[in-house]
Amino acid sequence: MTDTTSAPTGARSSVAPRTAARLSGTVRVVGAGLLGASIGHALRAKGVDVVLADTSPAQLRLAIDYGAGRAVADDDAPALVVVAVPPDVTADVIEAELTRFPDAVVTDVASVKLEPFRTLRDRGVDITRYIGSHPLAGRERGGAISARADLFIGRPWVVCRDEETRAADLALVEALALDVGAMPLEMTPEEHDRSVALTSHVPQVVASLLAGRLAVADEGALRLSGQGVRDTTRIAASAPELWVQILGANAQPVVEILDALAADLRDVSDALRAPEAPGARRVVAETIRQGNDGVERLPGKHGQNQRFETLVVMIDDTAGQLGRLFGELGELGVNVEDLRLEHSPGAQFGLAEISVDPAALHGAITGLQERGWRIAGTTND
Repeated sequence: MTDTTSAPTGARSSVAPRTAARLSGTVRVVGAGLLGASIGHALRAKGVDVVLADTSPAQLRLAIDYGAGRAVADDDAPALVVVAVPPDVTADVIEAELTRFPDAVVTDVASVKLEPFRTLRDRGVDITRYIGSHPLAGRERGGAISARADLFIGRPWVVCRDEETRAADLALVEALALDVGAMPLEMTPEEHDRSVALTSHVPQVVASLLAGRLAVADEGALRLSGQGVRDTTRIAASAPELWVQILGANAQPVVEILDALAADLRDVSDALRAPEAPGARRVVAETIRQGNDGVERLPGKHGQNQRFETLVVMIDDTAGQLGRLFGELGELGVNVEDLRLEHSPGAQFGLAEISVDPAALHGAITGLQERGWRIAGTTND
């Protein structure tokens, strides 16, 4: 069945398809929250028929109103089912969808892969048609109202195949990832869960612990907050209910990393208790240096381990200034690789930290200064 109705005015998926979709037929998305609705928007933008289901009638109606898909029909026969529900019910919903649609391939987008796989296997469920997957994408805000079609563009999408996975079924899940703009990456469930423990789950705990210190801090201290504390606590605004499930489902690898971090923190604390003691400065220096080494290994734009230079531009707090800055950087032939904004409390200006290719740094500084922009500093300062 093809959905011939048009998306509501202003819907996030009401854009003309740019390239042909790899998927054909109907895709059923169970769970119309941020990830499920975003998948719907991205696929509908490709012309794919998307049917949405959710246990919350209000959430479902909202996602449909925004254009993420259509309502369930009696004759739906999806080729692919995407389960996008909370981790504590993921295995239950996967089992139900495998039973309801015996000809469909079922995948899920839960952030933990080993637990649902083991749960289904221990129940004796035939999981030949189940392929776990996980898009490494999200936002601090959830729900259908926060969904967007470009959420997955350029992001990794892990696909967990096993020895029983059929090539045609694997191709369907990979086509899903490619159609929404993501980059498929194969891992075992064990490899995936160990990896996200380090790159996603532990950072959430660390950010929340640090932000928790802010909750009891003096107002005077908070007035001194700069971009550093904002960067390191940004994800602390996440939903506690969801993270209780995620961390509980991936507890072992998370605990191993937290224990190692606790040991590192003790070493630094001991060094700072007696900063004049022999070796204390070396402990602190090695901690910072090791952090430098780790940051350099993080993939940058388009997955490249590439270092960028940063210039800090002062911007008057008036309408249109940021747009003018971007326009003049474009005229100078400078591509903005990353951008961070910081407003100084009580000041009538902001600071734009702009990351550029090192080869473009000098030309950007010179060109902007000639146009009257004030440069507050660079990474070379």
